[in-house]
Amino acid sequence: MATSTPTGVRGSHAKHGAGAGSDAPMTHRQIMEALSGLLLGMFAAVIASTIVSNALPEIIAELGGGQSAYTWVVTASLLTMTASTPLWGKLADLSSKKALVQVALCIYIAGSLVAGLARNPGMLITARAVQGLGAGGLAALSQIIMAAMISPRERGRYSGYLGATFAVATVGGPLLGGVITDTPWLGWRWCLYVGVPFALVALLVLQKTLHLPVTRRKVSVDWAGACLVTAAVCLLLVWVTFADDKYDWLSWQTCAMVGGAIVLALVFLLVETRASEPIIPLRLFRNRTITLASLASLLVGVAMFAGTVYFSQYFQLARGQSPTMSGVMTIPMIGGLFVSSTVSGLVITRTGRWKAWLVAGGVLVTAGLGLLGTMRYDTPYWHLALFMAAMGLGIGMMMQNLVLSTQNQVAPQDLGAASSVVTFFRSLGGAVGVSVLGSVMSTRIGHHAEDTVSSLGPGERAAAGRTLAGGGIPDMDLLPPHIRTWLEGAYGHGIADVFLYVTPVAFLAFLVTLFIKEVPLRTSGALAQAAERQPDAVRAGGTAAARAAGTEGPEEDVPSRATASRTGEDTAGGAADTPSGGGIPVRGRVRGAEDAPVPRAAVTLISLTGRRLGRSVARGDGGYALDAPGAGTYVLIASADGFQPQASTIVVDGGPLLAHDILLNGTSGLGGVVRAAGSGEPVTGATVVVTDVRGDVLAAGQTGEQGLFTFAELVPGPVTVAVNAAGHRPAALPVEVGGTGVTRVEVELRTGARVRGTVRAAGGPLDDARVTLVDVAGNVVATATTGADGAYAFTDLDGGEYTVIAGGYPPVATGVRVSGHGVENHDIELAHPGE
Repeated sequence: MATSTPTGVRGSHAKHGAGAGSDAPMTHRQIMEALSGLLLGMFAAVIASTIVSNALPEIIAELGGGQSAYTWVVTASLLTMTASTPLWGKLADLSSKKALVQVALCIYIAGSLVAGLARNPGMLITARAVQGLGAGGLAALSQIIMAAMISPRERGRYSGYLGATFAVATVGGPLLGGVITDTPWLGWRWCLYVGVPFALVALLVLQKTLHLPVTRRKVSVDWAGACLVTAAVCLLLVWVTFADDKYDWLSWQTCAMVGGAIVLALVFLLVETRASEPIIPLRLFRNRTITLASLASLLVGVAMFAGTVYFSQYFQLARGQSPTMSGVMTIPMIGGLFVSSTVSGLVITRTGRWKAWLVAGGVLVTAGLGLLGTMRYDTPYWHLALFMAAMGLGIGMMMQNLVLSTQNQVAPQDLGAASSVVTFFRSLGGAVGVSVLGSVMSTRIGHHAEDTVSSLGPGERAAAGRTLAGGGIPDMDLLPPHIRTWLEGAYGHGIADVFLYVTPVAFLAFLVTLFIKEVPLRTSGALAQAAERQPDAVRAGGTAAARAAGTEGPEEDVPSRATASRTGEDTAGGAADTPSGGGIPVRGRVRGAEDAPVPRAAVTLISLTGRRLGRSVARGDGGYALDAPGAGTYVLIASADGFQPQASTIVVDGGPLLAHDILLNGTSGLGGVVRAAGSGEPVTGATVVVTDVRGDVLAAGQTGEQGLFTFAELVPGPVTVAVNAAGHRPAALPVEVGGTGVTRVEVELRTGARVRGTVRAAGGPLDDARVTLVDVAGNVVATATTGADGAYAFTDLDGGEYTVIAGGYPPVATGVRVSGHGVENHDIELAHPGE
């Protein structure tokens, strides 16, 4: 029988440590409140990209652009989203995630407002690039913040919400954009303003609901890497956009641009190997899952954006539909994405298995794209609906789960970088895919138009030639019927070729997913994982830090806490050990609560493989000194009696001196008294159990003659105190153990009564009879089933009137009064009617 925490339970403590409580797991309600702002921000970002898809033919026609402008309105936002995603991810590892997502929303709002005021294609493309910068932050940070709060095992459920939001925005965007575009008193410009109110509300909601710990360490942003990767991607996209239009695929321009992009990429890789905080940590790719998931995301991005961008052109230019109906006709694809992303998330949470969804998604995406490659301007719509649904189902299964598989493989401090790497490659695939496929589509439409121009009459051929020579997006309503049908056929066949060409790319993504190894999903979020590592011994801390850095050395080489403490005791006067010399000095102070020095703290420097390289014992002012053998990444471990051990990764860049202060959290005590509610009498012999946020028992004991209990050497932070005593109802309460001193609590136990008895029939005990206890308000308090002896029992009851209902024969209801303590015997006789 479930019991609730008594209202008489009270807790208090004398002193709190800084940052206490930051490791407490978030409840479902807290997670949903925090996600509400993120989902609003994601909705605004997604709707901004999809709402213009059905309006683009009219936008480009009004602003005077051609197919290149059509492509670049989409590509510009994808480009900045791609280039900025790793940067957002790195910043998320180094600074406040909440502040970053709010900055991304502000950038998105500014870009939206400028885009709505565009007077030419260039201004619109520039504003869309600014929009993409903000959208890149929202896309990357949403995944990162979700991973910080939620364990991989539970994340599937919440990723379903993210996928559902993506699907709703994708469905609503084209529909809303079509309606706005077709409304004379609104026009297409309002399509670019629609996301602004959602972004403003998201700003307010995030300010109120999102509360995450802030990483307090010096930020070192790899600006050189960000500029190089942006330049390389830009050069690549400029090449594929104008190839086969302004110049041939095989030309000196191609050699210059492709060669330049390769050189920039190589320089980028060189910079990343030397950067102290690389924008894309190359060591992550030592993990096979991350490498394969990134490659699969690149390929899936091509397929995903090809479908969302070119369907609007197909339905409007090849089938003569309005912008509104163009959005309606894409519902099967988005419906499939909505269903698969939501259902797969729920099933993954329940089973913990995710690879089968990736493989099935690859099959469906490949099949859907291959079938779409057979469409023509007059293909029956129900055929297209089935093809689009298959494609949408596959994308929904793959998109979120590729990120999930990556997040499950990395340490908490690399979560942002790893998540953004996968998102980066997906956006890169989309940007390159849209550019390449846009160029291919223009070429194929021209070829199909030239091949079928003979079907027109002599006079119509001249008009057709002028239509093609214009280079812009044609207005189908102004064309003669025969020319319109001829051009619709060319557009239908040319766009179908785009899907046909991208089918091998989707098949390659499917093959990549086959080689991704399925690893069981973790059951704790990134914040909880980070918290779990800190209470462990120094040995575990050093190994965890080494694992976070990408390697895992032999545990036997990592000094234990006892060894480190003993080293400190062996040093006379507590003076720091003298550095060996010949290396790079590492200096700093070991501090405790309120910046107080921690003398005699043992500080040990180890390599990433666990080999000890140096040690020091802090002086009276907390200062320590040791030498690193050379430039590189190391693990620094600090411990002291009465404090929680701390392990951190340091990067020595070859400078003359590295300053690194260490903050230790002190261990504290917990004590209190257990009393009986009402009388205030101490409860002797009550069992008191203290558990941490994971449910592990930290301490246990019994109260003394005065109802007192005391536990020493507890780590500061949230704990649960559970108390149980004979004749009383058990109680549990959350307590925040302070950073110093003894936290005091007072627990009041209410007395609890029992009702027990035997159910009999025909003079003997009745087996398997159902007994229900109901209070005076008609609420079911508890149920029980009798055993072979016919006995039943209800415990931990408050005083008052109850009804006991027994079934098995015709049910019998009898009343019983419970005094609030002791045992009430209540036997029940059952019989058939008339007996």
